[in-house]
Amino acid sequence: MGRLDDRVAVITGAGRGIGRATAERFAAEGAAVVVNDVDPDPAEETVKAIENAGGRAMASSHDTVNLEAAREMFAQAAEDLGKVDILVNNAGITRDKTFHNMTDELWDFVLDVNLKTAFHCSLAAMPYMREAAKQEMQAQGAPAYHRKITFTTSVAALAGNSGQANYTAAKGAIIALTRTLARELGPFRINVNAVAPGFIETRLTAAKQEGEDVGIPEPVRQMALMLIALQRYGQPADVANAHLFLASSEADYVSGVILPVAGGQLGA
Repeated sequence: MGRLDDRVAVITGAGRGIGRATAERFAAEGAAVVVNDVDPDPAEETVKAIENAGGRAMASSHDTVNLEAAREMFAQAAEDLGKVDILVNNAGITRDKTFHNMTDELWDFVLDVNLKTAFHCSLAAMPYMREAAKQEMQAQGAPAYHRKITFTTSVAALAGNSGQANYTAAKGAIIALTRTLARELGPFRINVNAVAPGFIETRLTAAKQEGEDVGIPEPVRQMALMLIALQRYGQPADVANAHLFLASSEADYVSGVILPVAGGQLGA
């Protein structure tokens, strides 16, 4: 018996890093997974990895910065897999710049990828989650089971981080959105929570090479390690495990929570 047997999950930003680890973890626990990533090649690679391990998955390259694309993704998921029970809003990106050098272009891009995708996917999920629960309430007095929405925010949004005004603003807004949706959707037994990773080893936190848009300078990486009580960088699987708990029935009475996964990072 898997912890997500008979569940269908949509996971954004699932071609790499935390999203891929979450997709593979969910599939291993019995969920059918929609692997969404605007880059189709990593999405297909994740699907193949899941299928090779005996799981069920389908790829989506919908750009959910666009609301209609998000709606198309959910319609396709429901048509091909029968329903949608879980949404993991994980898509994210960084484009770091000190605040006095911040541009509208960098601000808008980071807020679009981190926040607008989460807004659009959550909105597009409502017919398949809120309305489905409402129909069950009308037919039998209560929703048949708990549906789940989780977000990937960041401990940077809790503590602040120099050079990431755009990123922390977006991730901070996700924290507020999580708590508001937990209140709005609670009567429909839709649990809404967020995971706040600390320093997790992904392409966004790899040693930054000259000319690259993503990554972190190596001296900053080493300073970050000094602040982590467990004395190691986190792995995508560490965050995937937290998403799994929140999506499982074990967390049916957990909602509106921001769960740091940061190894005891000071200031988180």
